[in-house]
Amino acid sequence: MLTGIDWRSPAAYRHAKHIPAAGFAWEYLRRNDDYRRDYQAVAITRRSGSPALEAFADRWGLRFPMRPGCPT
Repeated sequence: MLTGIDWRSPAAYRHAKHIPAAGFAWEYLRRNDDYRRDYQAVAITRRSGSPALEAFADRWGLRFPMRPGCPT
């Protein structure tokens, strides 16, 4: 888990009132040890469309829109 953050301090989360839903979701995910472990496993493969990436996206409710000009 991340250290150095006082989760009990309202000041540490003041910015949360002004971020969009996607930003809030990211704040949650980046602190989740299971997500970070899964991300590291998928980041090693670096293959779009792989079964591991599909399973990762399904598990965490993510979507990866295609970028123009990016190979699949």
